[in-house]
Amino acid sequence: MEQRLSLVTLGVRDLARAKRFYDALGWRGQEAQETVFYQAGGIAVVLWSRAALAADSGLEDAPMPAFGGIVLAHNVRSRRQVDDILASVEAAGGRVTKPAQETFYGGYAGSFVDPDGHPWEVAHNPGFGLAEDGALVLPDLSAG
Repeated sequence: MEQRLSLVTLGVRDLARAKRFYDALGWRGQEAQETVFYQAGGIAVVLWSRAALAADSGLEDAPMPAFGGIVLAHNVRSRRQVDDILASVEAAGGRVTKPAQETFYGGYAGSFVDPDGHPWEVAHNPGFGLAEDGALVLPDLSAG
């Protein structure tokens, strides 16, 4: 298996509500067959019915746990962008779960959940570069 992630599909209870939320954050997607596709750098973030996603994965749709063990991350170029995005999240109907603050790694980050409870971190990490297209560039972590 190649070391690559192609799609992240978020199961949502109300597709129109979820699309409005991400659109309000400035994302632009395409809707096809009751699914919304957002190009997000080299991957796609997809919104699809939670029940349909569970069935398609051979799983039972159960209530969302308080924490499911996965957090999506959006790295940005500045501390100010972290604050601006978290303000946009609240205005769009999301909930900030951890206000932006200094991090143990010398960065600045905060967290939120979307209307379906999917957790996101918004972070400025000066140790992780961002290419011109926004792609994350990991440093050589063995050097330090």
